[in-house]
Amino acid sequence: MTIQELKNSLRGSEHKSLTLILPDQTQVPAHFHVTEVGYVKKEFVDCGGLVRTDEKCLLQIWVADDLEHRVDVGTLIDIFEHGQPVLPSEDLIVEIEYEYSYVSQFALSEVRNEAESIALIFESKHTDCLAKDVCGIPDAEDESCCSPSSGCC
Repeated sequence: MTIQELKNSLRGSEHKSLTLILPDQTQVPAHFHVTEVGYVKKEFVDCGGLVRTDEKCLLQIWVADDLEHRVDVGTLIDIFEHGQPVLPSEDLIVEIEYEYSYVSQFALSEVRNEAESIALIFESKHTDCLAKDVCGIPDAEDESCCSPSSGCC
């Protein structure tokens, strides 16, 4: 989900509380802080030799001991406004960085508008080979490689 899509989903609900739901359905404690809104650009070479670029907006979430702290929907919209000087576009995908036993990054998959709150639902990210054709890895849809009749297994 992009910054623009997220902001559009939040508009009109500025007074509502905000909940963050991790992939295992655990809720981030309600007294979380958004300690950073950042623009992350990664330039890399995949295993097939192709130069690639990945850009995103990364929100860093931190939980402190101040149990009365709350970030509501209006505050999150304001945080994005404060981040405008470093965010080159509102078309960037939004991800969250959170210390969940270890520092992890999650993709934002859904915004749920509930009666008293807005829930941001996060999903796990996964690694992948971006050059399967060069590496000789068949597409998941290509069942001929290891089908019982292929003779390769």
